[in-house]
Amino acid sequence: MLKELIDKFYLDKHKNREQQRFYITDAGRCPRAIFFKFKNVPREEMEANVLRMFDHGDSIHQLIMKPLFSMREVHVVAGEVNIPSHEMISGRADAILSDGKELIVLDIKSMNSMVFRNLAQPKEENIDQIQLYMHYFKIQKGILLYVNKDNQTLKEFIIDYDKIRACALLESLSELKKEIDSDIVPIRIPGYPNDWQCQYCSFKEVCAMANGEEINWQDFKKKIEKVV
Repeated sequence: MLKELIDKFYLDKHKNREQQRFYITDAGRCPRAIFFKFKNVPREEMEANVLRMFDHGDSIHQLIMKPLFSMREVHVVAGEVNIPSHEMISGRADAILSDGKELIVLDIKSMNSMVFRNLAQPKEENIDQIQLYMHYFKIQKGILLYVNKDNQTLKEFIIDYDKIRACALLESLSELKKEIDSDIVPIRIPGYPNDWQCQYCSFKEVCAMANGEEINWQDFKKKIEKVV
């Protein structure tokens, strides 16, 4: 009885909703998958246990923040702070810290032991995200802190603000917004179908129905509706 009720709670909480703005986590991600999210295209539903793992990630963040609030060497200026209001993009950094000399954006990521063990450098998509945080907060330094959720070991990487990279990311999102508003499905990413994003994409069946080039959304939508 409880299993079914708990599963339903998570599934209802995370029902697919049409996306209205970009999230910081969309930075550097597959444009076609983001387009499909905006159009609320039918996708593979996540299982309840996966959704609970996301909540577990939130708990890990709280576990990391607890000692930071009591440190003298580092001061927590703000925790879970939203970027300044923006019509196109929204996001929330885990924390802004101060070491007494400068401000630092903190972004916490959790992962399993297998991924953590092979992590020799920060993931590119995570660098993209923290670059945008630094851009919007006008902060020159960031820390990506990775947590092994199986044994709580840590790895950290210091990231310097790269204005060129941040502006390029924003420009790509701006171009994608034009495609969304114009009902133009973006091209597939170059690494299709072997890119890691393709492997875990909840839209992979829909994407497979389209060719690799830009296509008209309204025409493609009719094709999807005949199948779904």
